[in-house]
Amino acid sequence: MARFRYSMQNILDIKLKMETQAKQEFSAMKNALDDEEEKLEALRTRKRQYEEEAERLRMGTLRILELEANQNALLVMDEYIAAQREQVRKAEKRLEEAREKLAEVMKERKTQETLKDKAFEEFLLEENRAESKVVDELTSYTYGQKRQVNG
Repeated sequence: MARFRYSMQNILDIKLKMETQAKQEFSAMKNALDDEEEKLEALRTRKRQYEEEAERLRMGTLRILELEANQNALLVMDEYIAAQREQVRKAEKRLEEAREKLAEVMKERKTQETLKDKAFEEFLLEENRAESKVVDELTSYTYGQKRQVNG
């Protein structure tokens, strides 16, 4: 039996490497998004602490300078949070782009694997045809030999 060799194996190998790279890129983008979301949550936690501090400052003796400093800190935190939300949005966009790229690369790889499977099926069909031909020839030869001996 002949050995199957897929003529476009090098293309399939490249598609597999591209898929691996796309998976790594997707993973990196997911980690980056997680980091940005953690930063945002840390900023929100810090803002809550400033809000709690503002409540404590209002309960006791009113100290205007401390209240103003706290109010400024809250405003700055709002700006940081808005900026961080933008970073999260950008990271989500990059993640979605990486997801789309990964899906496309996986589709291309699956297409190549399907082509390889079809080529292998065709190879098996050809092998079976060749084997049947050999069997038919042997049968005809054997039948012909018997007729000569008996004839």
